[in-house]
Amino acid sequence: MRILKLRFENLNSLAGKWEIDFGHPAYAADGIFLITGPTGAGKSTILDAICLALYGATPRLGKITKNANDLLSRRKGECWAEVTFSTEKGTFRAHFSQRKAHGRAAGSLQHPQHEIAQLPQGTIVAKG
Repeated sequence: MRILKLRFENLNSLAGKWEIDFGHPAYAADGIFLITGPTGAGKSTILDAICLALYGATPRLGKITKNANDLLSRRKGECWAEVTFSTEKGTFRAHFSQRKAHGRAAGSLQHPQHEIAQLPQGTIVAKG
């Protein structure tokens, strides 16, 4: 498996929308890169976003449920993570999302959504 792109919004300290294109020449040229920064900068959140999109859970926080989401940024009404990746069977997009009622920060957590789709058609191959 090769991760092509990571996109996410409102995870931990990284509020707002973020995108990392691993196909960009800056990443592809050397084949290796480093995630660095001070404590609280979001290094672990990038890894959490990848795991969340692929598996609907993270190793350090476990499964996200309707009753618990320790990744959602404070004072935000929704979060999501999406990974586009390729395998020998094709290109896929894994997407996780969760929102609070009416998308409001004070709303109750709703059930998380998780799906994997094959691209380019967007055919859903797994849903949870």
